[in-house]
Amino acid sequence: MSDLHGNAPDRSAVALILIDVVNDLEWPGAEEMFPRAMEMGKRISDLKARATRHRIPTIYVNDNFGRWKSDFRAQIARCLEPNVRGRPLVELLRPSEDDYFVLKPMHSGFFGTTLELLLRHLEARTLVLAGIAANNCVLFTANDAYMRGYELVIPSDAVAANSRAEADAALAHLRTVVKASTPSAAEVDFGALLSGRGSS
Repeated sequence: MSDLHGNAPDRSAVALILIDVVNDLEWPGAEEMFPRAMEMGKRISDLKARATRHRIPTIYVNDNFGRWKSDFRAQIARCLEPNVRGRPLVELLRPSEDDYFVLKPMHSGFFGTTLELLLRHLEARTLVLAGIAANNCVLFTANDAYMRGYELVIPSDAVAANSRAEADAALAHLRTVVKASTPSAAEVDFGALLSGRGSS
């Protein structure tokens, strides 16, 4: 089949899913999270660049923040307005034309969205999840992915929460309950994942 999405692969056993990284960080507690989110963003930026070199698609799975009339481009534009706290994060992780995107109404990226259909189309079997928040939307998305039979890699330093303790507790749950691998972002080996040999 010919490529249907520019330079993005139309089939890939691995997909990188970025959860709620297009984020204005204007909600309660976000001020404290901001420095952790920026550190996370730098690691995700490198992770995405390496995924792209392996022709692994990036899927932005983002909350609609209650704006039911908005589309993803409107979300990006809103976050890039002057004086928006999350602007530096969105500038760092701004999607390219080849990336996929899914807007979600609730915590899980699978609830009420086309994510499952997109992953079936891509024939993905392994999902690398990163983003905000480790103990909320990343956790719910990972739980739903596990129930659907996906192998999960969740880089421990490419997720953020309101506190390190909350992130660590969520990662411990994800390792135990959904059997996720939680290496550092730098240890994620996309070549090994594509060949079925694991994350590092």
